[in-house]
Amino acid sequence: MPDFPPNFFAIEKSDPLCPARAGLIKTPHGLIPTPTFMAVGTRGSVKAVGPDDLTRAGSRIVLANTYHLYLRPGLEVIQLFGGLHKFMGWPGPILTDSGGYQVFSLSAIREISEAGVMFRSPYDGSKTFFTPELVVEAQTALGVDIMMSLDECPPYPSSLAAIEKSLDLTMNWAARGRATWNPRQGQALFGIVQGGFYPATRAQAAQRIAALNFPGHALGGLALGEPLAERLDAIEIARAELPPEKPLYLMGLGTPEDLVEGIKRGADLFDCVLPTRNARNGQLFTRRGRLNILNARHRTDSRPLDPDCQCQTCQTFSRAYLRHLCQNREPLFLRLATIHNLSYYLELTKTAREAILRGAFAEFAKNFYALRAAGESEDS
Repeated sequence: MPDFPPNFFAIEKSDPLCPARAGLIKTPHGLIPTPTFMAVGTRGSVKAVGPDDLTRAGSRIVLANTYHLYLRPGLEVIQLFGGLHKFMGWPGPILTDSGGYQVFSLSAIREISEAGVMFRSPYDGSKTFFTPELVVEAQTALGVDIMMSLDECPPYPSSLAAIEKSLDLTMNWAARGRATWNPRQGQALFGIVQGGFYPATRAQAAQRIAALNFPGHALGGLALGEPLAERLDAIEIARAELPPEKPLYLMGLGTPEDLVEGIKRGADLFDCVLPTRNARNGQLFTRRGRLNILNARHRTDSRPLDPDCQCQTCQTFSRAYLRHLCQNREPLFLRLATIHNLSYYLELTKTAREAILRGAFAEFAKNFYALRAAGESEDS
């Protein structure tokens, strides 16, 4: 199997007290300082904001979804514009999910076999057959920087027998996708670790994925309703079996606490729809916890959402004005709230990175939790 360039990921510094590390991922569209958060632009657009907004918020990489882009507008349209970067006007790195999450979330309109997944389009009912090979070929055609292999994400809870069957299927797909991938084109392919929440199968999944020698790895099947302790155990079990010199992506996690705990356990990349979805519902993230902008106490509040935040929203607008926009369903609110939430997430990972480089991640984590605990007793 050909190796990917060894300088794809470089660890700049590891924290002396835990597996947290600061690194750099090298892609055809620029460097990605890690740890970092990826804004989710499923259909080639991060909801309510444009590329300039993302850049000002500090975004270095965005995530899109192969399944949705394959259906609409279709690969042929995106290729006419020279690839996904030019089509969506985003100059930085892009990571695409394979459609594996849709295997889980669209269970009512798909059929799984050893060969792949038959999807019935949610748009017009037409059928599309996704194979591990097609998924890699599609992401290659999109021209993205980091691609994901096709996997099956079993629900929580699942029996040991079901997890073992699912793991074998995911490994079969991973090997087939790996064989299709051409590393000489400069696009990285990540293998996804499944294995459920049985320690033995999660460890086995990581061992088998590591043996395929992907440039990077992702942990899937998390945040499906499992207790936090089981989730953290699954991360630690998998991490112990994966080569530490390769980047690790925690898929779909999620809350600010998820990011801090994931970084503490050696994760480098994160994504979640939470900051954008919550913004649209009036739920804003601050250093002192979540803020519901529709709460009546903000009606005449002249303060910014977060006095320590440097984003455009906090530097320009009051809570009272944002509440007014939200209450009246003004489209401007969607943009301003999304800018703030994404800025918060990106600043959180940036600050964590800076703490790791100083050898002070433990202090960073302590301050993070102290601020949130204080906020719970304040009228924030």
